[in-house]
Amino acid sequence: MDIELKRAFDSPHSNDGHRVLVDGIWPRGVSKQDAKIDEWRKELAPSSDLRKAFHDGLLGWGDFRQRYMKELTDHRESLRDLAQRAQREKVTLVFASKDERHNNAEVLRQYLRMLK
Repeated sequence: MDIELKRAFDSPHSNDGHRVLVDGIWPRGVSKQDAKIDEWRKELAPSSDLRKAFHDGLLGWGDFRQRYMKELTDHRESLRDLAQRAQREKVTLVFASKDERHNNAEVLRQYLRMLK
């Protein structure tokens, strides 16, 4: 399974494969043309309350990860197509967070790997 992560503010590359934006809000300052997003899966973003609690420091990484994984179970069937695509070709999950290690795309990648 080939799933990479990339910030929305980083330049797209031809070797990114299928680029999927996984945030609920389009990244500020990034044009749709420049982002070269193949698919925008807003429904896969953490709930607004969960995202805010994490970014405000009310939830640590472990709690955020656990709660977001639980939210993703509601999309398990619709996520299978993305997991299957990652079996056939490279998929890059695009996100806006400044933290490249602790973000929703990282949790989503972990979840997709469990679906294989």
